[in-house]
Amino acid sequence: MNGEERRAFVRGNRTCIFGYERKSGPPSMSVVYYVMDGDDLLISTMADRAKAKAVQRNPEVSLCILTETWPFTYLLLYGHARVEREGVVDLMLRIGELMSGEKIPEAARPAVEAMAERERRVLVRVTPEATFETPPKHLNAGDDGSKLTHGLGATLPWDAT
Repeated sequence: MNGEERRAFVRGNRTCIFGYERKSGPPSMSVVYYVMDGDDLLISTMADRAKAKAVQRNPEVSLCILTETWPFTYLLLYGHARVEREGVVDLMLRIGELMSGEKIPEAARPAVEAMAERERRVLVRVTPEATFETPPKHLNAGDDGSKLTHGLGATLPWDAT
């Protein structure tokens, strides 16, 4: 995949595994929905959750962008994240629409605002720096895998053309 194909892959999906450094122990990961804001990925979480706290300690994160169809394909994205408080309700509404596949009525905004306040919601903004991809290899029905080969992946700066 070239740079534009990688950016299109990220824009064309909606779920990822969010990887971040913990205070101690191995890195942590969680599955999240995201939406795009220009080139940035926006994720909703609670201020008291580990993701938000980890980003404030160390802004370097990894995202494994996932397709939702078989055979699964993925793209690793590396970037810097920051926690923001502005735009949280709009983000929650956008993610709700993404999850449900339907427009969220404006009448729902007060309930979403109350939820954002009650849950102390924040926005995590990830600015991509690089991607890593490995060409997908899958077995088809009746294929015993004897001709399956694997290659090395490649890292590419986010802004590469």
